[in-house]
Amino acid sequence: MQVGIDSFAAWDNTGLSLSPSERLRRLVEQIEYADKMGVDLFGIGEHHRKEFLDSAPTVILGAAAARTQRIRLTSAVTVLSATDPVRLFQEFATLDLLSQGRVEMVVGRGSFVEAFPLFGLRLEDYDSLFAEKLDLLLNIRDNERVQWSGEYRPALNGQGIYPRPLQNPLPIWLGVGGSPESFVRAGQLGLPLMVAIIGGETRRFKPLVDLYRESGRQAGHSDYQLKVGVHSLGYVAESTKQAADDFFPGYSRTMTEIGKERGWPKMTRDHFEAQMGPQGALIIGEPGEVIQKIVRHSKALGGISRITFMMNPASLPHEKLMRATELIGTQIAPALHEEPDGSDVEVS
Repeated sequence: MQVGIDSFAAWDNTGLSLSPSERLRRLVEQIEYADKMGVDLFGIGEHHRKEFLDSAPTVILGAAAARTQRIRLTSAVTVLSATDPVRLFQEFATLDLLSQGRVEMVVGRGSFVEAFPLFGLRLEDYDSLFAEKLDLLLNIRDNERVQWSGEYRPALNGQGIYPRPLQNPLPIWLGVGGSPESFVRAGQLGLPLMVAIIGGETRRFKPLVDLYRESGRQAGHSDYQLKVGVHSLGYVAESTKQAADDFFPGYSRTMTEIGKERGWPKMTRDHFEAQMGPQGALIIGEPGEVIQKIVRHSKALGGISRITFMMNPASLPHEKLMRATELIGTQIAPALHEEPDGSDVEVS
């Protein structure tokens, strides 16, 4: 199982009044440290909101590529509906060359909708835009010269798309939430699946993951192609109490603010601790407990090949992020590397 970290480059949620420049400098420093500590991959999200600094994720990944040696670099996720697939492929192909073949792309529709009016797109076209652009992106990946036509973009009539990446094919994952149609689409296309599970009980996603795998097999894709990863809110500290005490204050503020937009109730400590329980989605605690929980999640979903920690919602100070990065790289990742789904790790 691969173990990674995702970041949305959240800015100035710590009360420390960091400048945007300093926040980005520290983020690249964290990615460089993750590389040294043995973390397998680092992902940068994409948002177009004041509280995040990741509206141009390929720029951040490019800075990281120049300062790292082995860690894989990925989006988390690229909002494909709001971008041009030609330009997107060119950017990631260039990143792949710079990093000597360490780049991946996770594409999705995103959980916020600000990008639609910002780029002159209609929210009513939410799904059809994504489907068409994904079709074009995969066509570009598979063909140096592209013959393609669609509804939302001028046709391509054999133009060459350059540069070509070092990896052939460039890895493209499909990032999904809870829509059954998205799981079916990923399976039919034979794309690896990255599931965002940020609340509730992880095992409740098993029917959707089964739907993905069955759709993929019916379409003729091998089990090797049908990989499943999980993006989860998580954090590691020396003790579970410390991890919970570190994570809860900022997490509560963030989730309560988002809840005002989405009609969620205020985040309470009781609800938070319930999510930290054996079946809850949060993977927060000391290393041994976190390892056991990840293995339980993997088995509940029929096996996963990747887990990524999202620590941004907690607004953690830089030194705590760095210590968590160290623990993830030196203790969590080695314990989960033995088998693709982590099934050989003992669970107490």
